[in-house]
Amino acid sequence: MPSSGSLRPLRSALIAAVAAVTVLSAGCTGTSNAAAPPPATPSPATTPGPVAAARAPGPDRIAGVLDRTVPPSGTGQFDVVPGGSPAPARGRVTAVRVEVEKGLTIDGQAFAAFALATLNDPRSWGRDGNVGFSRTAGDAPIHIKLATPATTDRLCGSLGTEGRLSCRQGPDAILNLARWVTGIPDYRGDLTGYRHYLVNHEIGHVLGHHHVLCPGQGVPAPVMQQQTLGLDGCRPNPWPYP
Repeated sequence: MPSSGSLRPLRSALIAAVAAVTVLSAGCTGTSNAAAPPPATPSPATTPGPVAAARAPGPDRIAGVLDRTVPPSGTGQFDVVPGGSPAPARGRVTAVRVEVEKGLTIDGQAFAAFALATLNDPRSWGRDGNVGFSRTAGDAPIHIKLATPATTDRLCGSLGTEGRLSCRQGPDAILNLARWVTGIPDYRGDLTGYRHYLVNHEIGHVLGHHHVLCPGQGVPAPVMQQQTLGLDGCRPNPWPYP
């Protein structure tokens, strides 16, 4: 057995080795006596703030579209959008009632406001100041109805809407939900413009206007042209008096 004197150097060496291992182990765990860096601040791009919340709604929400899914058919029954809005100060006032097929994910108030704002735009049918359009939930000579493709086909009867077109029947301007949500390729993503066209075109029929053809290459398409079926060389135009 070694003497106690001969063990002293060995003991000192072991203590030094243990200390070295302890230091190395501390380095592997990432702990140290240095102060930890402050936590990263989330960037505005990933954390919605007051600026994002204050942004104006997009074209879908302004037109009442809350869900871009288009059911092929619906209940076939309609809810009248409650409330009303006055016409601009013009000579003659025409009342409009707005209805949405029951069960659709549509903001009826926003849809109605969009439709009436379209009709009262200076480029629309009342541009000469002789007529303005008000909205009512009661009786009215003009009705705007937003309907699923199957309900549109049923209401339009023999007019051949084929699940993709809109129509006018008597006092009813029946707008196909598929067109309201998705528009058409010729408008190149301008959903707001196409929705203006859809309202103006079908209300034009209610007011007694008939279909016309594109008058020439590169000119604005007449609003009573069947632009949904193609522009035939004309440029997209949603207004009677652009």
